Amino acid sequence: MDLEKLAQRLEKISVGYGESLGFDRDPDWFLLKLQEEVGELTQAYLQHTGRARTKGATPAELRTAFHQEFADVLCQLLLFAQQHDVDLPAQIESKWLSYER
Repeated sequence: MDLEKLAQRLEKISVGYGESLGFDRDPDWFLLKLQEEVGELTQAYLQHTGRARTKGATPAELRTAFHQEFADVLCQLLLFAQQHDVDLPAQIESKWLSYER
């Protein structure tokens, strides 16, 4: 999957989300929304691992919710990076993949 193309698609969705709910996606919003999504991932993890109330969800539903929260975090991170003109593939290459050499 091409991260740049994905980020462009996500941007269109995010713009529509902001418009439909009537708020400005200012620079702070991207970071705060990312933090919210990380919190939801944490909650889903605790539920999935039996350390939080399941709210009546089945183990399969908890697993699905946990897995879906990864997508929320990744998508919001891509939007935050795009907002700040971060070339994530280049940064991954220089920060992480440089250790392959």
